[in-house]
Amino acid sequence: MHIRPIRTHDDYKAALQEVSAYFDDEPEPNSEEGDRFEVLLTLIEAYEAKHHPMDLPDPIEAIKFRMEQEGLSAKDLEPAIGRRNRVYEILNGKRQLTLSMVWKLNRMFGIPAESLIKPPKPLDPA
Repeated sequence: MHIRPIRTHDDYKAALQEVSAYFDDEPEPNSEEGDRFEVLLTLIEAYEAKHHPMDLPDPIEAIKFRMEQEGLSAKDLEPAIGRRNRVYEILNGKRQLTLSMVWKLNRMFGIPAESLIKPPKPLDPA
């Protein structure tokens, strides 16, 4: 198995091209081809993390995403945020999350704390 580190964008493109063939016919795990596939994916992920890092979502977007994923309503968020009007103030960017809200949203709904504590977009002036 001859695999090189991915150092340049051309290396990255070549690795993507090579690994794409495996997606149509994924090799057996623990076989020589399966090991090659796994190592290539690891190298690609490492290159992408270094050169194309993904930023954490805005706290409100993280909450809305979880609501969509789980089919949650504003009423479902009340135990973590407070009364319904407070929930809507948070979701509409009129009020910022408190530490208590962050903790409850993380514990109750599994929203990553890193996303919830990211500085939010500026509050609407309305």
